[in-house]
Amino acid sequence: MRQKFKGQDRLVYHIPACWATKRNDRKIPDGTYHTQEEAIQASRRFLKKEGGGELLVMNKKGRIRSKDTVAPGKDPCPPKDKEH
Repeated sequence: MRQKFKGQDRLVYHIPACWATKRNDRKIPDGTYHTQEEAIQASRRFLKKEGGGELLVMNKKGRIRSKDTVAPGKDPCPPKDKEH
């Protein structure tokens, strides 16, 4: 079952030689960063400015590494989310 993400939700993923971040409703990355941590921090800042949402982080192989809800977005399973 595929999870549907809203337009303002963010994705952090690897492209050759760097990490990129983009909104889920766009095809082109908003920015590229030298490290995954820089891309995650930038995505969190974007989400906070946009009113919250889901942050999805992929590893180099394209698999989901981490999911997090940035306030004021609503976490679908708050009691189970012990990662953050």
